Amino acid sequence: MRLTVLGCSGSVSGPDSPASGYLLTSPGMRSVVLEFGPGVLGALQRYADPGEVSIFLTHLHADHCLDLPGLLVWRRYHPNPPKGRALVYGPSDTSLRIGNASAEYGGQTDDWSDTIDMHPWSEGVEVDFGGGNVVTPYRMDHPPESYGLRFTTDTGKVVAYTGDTGVCTMVDDLARGADVLLSEASWTHDPGNRPPGIHLSGTEAGQIAARAGVGELLLTHIPPWTSREDVIAEAKAEFSGPVHAVSCGETFDF
Repeated sequence: MRLTVLGCSGSVSGPDSPASGYLLTSPGMRSVVLEFGPGVLGALQRYADPGEVSIFLTHLHADHCLDLPGLLVWRRYHPNPPKGRALVYGPSDTSLRIGNASAEYGGQTDDWSDTIDMHPWSEGVEVDFGGGNVVTPYRMDHPPESYGLRFTTDTGKVVAYTGDTGVCTMVDDLARGADVLLSEASWTHDPGNRPPGIHLSGTEAGQIAARAGVGELLLTHIPPWTSREDVIAEAKAEFSGPVHAVSCGETFDF
């Protein structure tokens, strides 16, 4: 499986990157876009036809999903519209929340079932998304209904993605023994600069990686106002394995 970083800016889009979005590709499977934050639809067009992808959403904060109304425009009004409906997995209220954002008028909800085949995550229930690749959702500690996703690839590699979360036992379970942990790290570890919980610091991401015994730590979701260098240094102080903060356009093969 190849992961291409479409966007990795945390909480908002940044000067050098869209907000959260990652393209997963592998022979024998339909391409998957993991998260669909602001700017991701444009970045996706460099690599794949937006009408020919499936979508996995961890939660419905704006920086993870609000390019989806644009995708609905693409699918409905493109001169050569895609055949069939796009497969979307996400929290239980995804259709309502995105339908509200896409509606023509306030107080209405756009029924996207004409072009979207929506499925809610069920915690702990494995989903086969083709080519020998499967994903299992884990409920995370974040204000809306939120999930981390544990991918097992056709080669047997395990890639754990935290989505957005505070420190919790579930994120340790998600990451345990993974070959790669793709972890948000939105803050430096200074209680005066962040609210309690909600997101991870570089220190906490490194501690999770160390406790879980992962092979490699990839940091993401670093907001424009947080120092990448400080977050990386914090993670390296806690985790002895490879640590790297991802950038828009990078690719990783598993």
